[in-house]
Amino acid sequence: MYQELLLKEIRNKIGDKSLNDELANVLNISYDAAHRRTSMKSKFSLEESLQLAKFYNISLDRFLENSDNLLVKKTKAVSKTEDLHSFFDNTLDILSSIQFSEDSVIYYSAKDIPFFYTVSDTLLSRFKIYVWMNLLNSKQVFIPFQDFQPPQFDSKTKILREIYEEQNVIELWNDMTISSILLQISFYFEIGLLKKEDAVNILSELDDLIRYIENKTETNPRFQIYQNELVHLSNDIFVNNGQQSTLAIPCNMFGYLLMNDSKTCKETMNYFEHQIKNCKSLNTAGNRDRKLFFNRMYQKIEIQRKSITDF
Repeated sequence: MYQELLLKEIRNKIGDKSLNDELANVLNISYDAAHRRTSMKSKFSLEESLQLAKFYNISLDRFLENSDNLLVKKTKAVSKTEDLHSFFDNTLDILSSIQFSEDSVIYYSAKDIPFFYTVSDTLLSRFKIYVWMNLLNSKQVFIPFQDFQPPQFDSKTKILREIYEEQNVIELWNDMTISSILLQISFYFEIGLLKKEDAVNILSELDDLIRYIENKTETNPRFQIYQNELVHLSNDIFVNNGQQSTLAIPCNMFGYLLMNDSKTCKETMNYFEHQIKNCKSLNTAGNRDRKLFFNRMYQKIEIQRKSITDF
């Protein structure tokens, strides 16, 4: 029974391709050996089942009789700046394994500004990494921001942002999405680890980023942003390309639990769609509603800028 279920999942993944050819190539066996397995004359070994599940990105948890049990993957924990290399590598691997198409959609529940926007060679990006490292590593010795030099991984982060920007993206925001970065700037400035000049420059770059997102809302048909004031957002990321889905749930600031379980992903899709029905589209809303939403962010940035310059 389990072999039949696994073969059914593989057929769904490969479409019109020859199942026997696919198994022969993936398992490095002959066509006849593959045919014996598809005709149920031979059983998959445990190693073969795992190899197929990994290659076709199939969660074996869907075959468990108790549907409440799930198998998930966890990204490597990040506790020091050097670990960011593996985090970005892992994220690139995940995105590269997804067969994006014109119908693919990335959903982002933006409790904070999506990290894809703040992984670049800017002062704002360096400050975000500085904050992440201080919060993640309990042994981290607080040093002044101007003395903090993260590793160079511009090429990886550039590719990450390019992949994200090229897709159909739906982001859910609310008035609190910008709050965490403003609180972080205020905190490190007040305790003397962030110079006034750097704080003001970071706020200027943040202002530029929000203006970029506002402009993208008006000009990029592949980008949609919704204002959600009814529920707390979560930083969940959900990718759906029509045939396969991946849900990433944050388990710490730079860690995600990844799952491809079809039932869970379908429930997640329904949840996002239900949220969107109760949200205001800033793409289709009139200029007044869109300007009101973004102007509140600009006002928050300006209030903090004035507070710091007058300090």
